[in-house]
Amino acid sequence: MKRPALITIIAAIGTVAVAALIPPPVIAATGDGWVSQVGTYDYLVKPDYDGLAPVDSVTAGTTLGLGTFDQLNGELVMVGGVVYRVGTDGVPAIAASSATTPFLQVIRFAPDRSAPVPPGTLCSALPALVDAVAGTSGGMVAVRVRGTFTSVVTRSVPAQAEPYPTLATVVATQTLFDLGSRRAVLVGFRTGPDLAGTGAPGLHLHGITADRTAGGHVISCVAGADVQLSVQVAAGVRVSGQS
Repeated sequence: MKRPALITIIAAIGTVAVAALIPPPVIAATGDGWVSQVGTYDYLVKPDYDGLAPVDSVTAGTTLGLGTFDQLNGELVMVGGVVYRVGTDGVPAIAASSATTPFLQVIRFAPDRSAPVPPGTLCSALPALVDAVAGTSGGMVAVRVRGTFTSVVTRSVPAQAEPYPTLATVVATQTLFDLGSRRAVLVGFRTGPDLAGTGAPGLHLHGITADRTAGGHVISCVAGADVQLSVQVAAGVRVSGQS
């Protein structure tokens, strides 16, 4: 059984990532502009997919986020304060209150900047647009992209068993969902190079359709005529997990 972790406070000051440790328990998320996080991307790539904390221990008071579940059992997407699990059937279901997570990032989303996404924009072009709207390529930026997409492709992966395979091996078993033209909201975080290893490198998005019938980790998308990008430059990241 894993012992409780210390909590790492990570803030980007200029281009330098500053970290400090404070005692447990897990900090309850607030509306102070900080990202509350369980585990790190580096933890996943060990690889280690054991749940580190209950999902509901860090989601109180937050509205937007993403992550995964114990043993990498499905994709986690949080929209409007509701946590959904998207399994290999591609159908979102409200996550059980007892669910644990090895990796989770959440924030009380209060966007400070927004801009329309030009029609035809590919998901692969969104990182540069996020940096331009946020006015920075560093730190952690919370992201919401919503509207009508002419194409959305998502994925989920099955639960893993020890000894855990690498993430690359797991992704090779992913199930893809071609959602076609849908109204949807994509949410996630852009991790700058100064916070490497904290979150997934670059822009990491999970999505869910407006009717809550499909979703998952976003593989690709094409913006339609009414897509809006909103961002919030986070003050920093509170990370709890395995010590």
